[in-house]
Amino acid sequence: MIKKSFLYKTAAALFFFCTISLPAFSKSLKKADIKINLQDGTSINCNCELAVKPEERNYGFMNRKNIPDGTGMLFIFEQEQILSFWMKNTPHPLSIAFIDSRGKIRNLYDMKPFSLSSISSTVSCRYALEVPQGWFAKNNIKTGDTISLDF
Repeated sequence: MIKKSFLYKTAAALFFFCTISLPAFSKSLKKADIKINLQDGTSINCNCELAVKPEERNYGFMNRKNIPDGTGMLFIFEQEQILSFWMKNTPHPLSIAFIDSRGKIRNLYDMKPFSLSSISSTVSCRYALEVPQGWFAKNNIKTGDTISLDF
C-alpha cells in the first residue's frame, strides 16, 4: 500500500511543475518579429516566440490560455522534413503554416483545440508558424506568400 505522505509529496511536485515550471518555460523563449510578404507586394508583421530546441518544439502552445492577435510561435527545425503537429493539451484554436527553407508558405491549416489528430506538411519544410486561428485568413495570407527572417 502506498503511504499518504508519498502521495502528498507527489501531488505537490506535480502541482509545482504544472503551475510554476511550465508557464515559466514559455516565458523563456526568444522572440523575433517576422515579416510575411504577400504576393500583392504588401507585408504583415507577426511577433513570434521561437521554438528551436526539441523540448521547446514539443511543448509549443500547450496549456497556453491566451495567444494575442498578431503573435505566434515559429518552430525552427535543423533541416527540411515532413512536419507533423497535433494539439494535445492546447486549449486555443490555432492555424498553422508549413514553410520551406526558402521561406515559402507551402501549406495552411486550421487546428482544433485538444485534437490528437496529426496535421502534416505535404512537402518537406523547415519551419512551421502557429498563430491564433483565422489570423492568416484575416490578413489575406495564402500559400505561396513568403516570410523574411531577420534574426
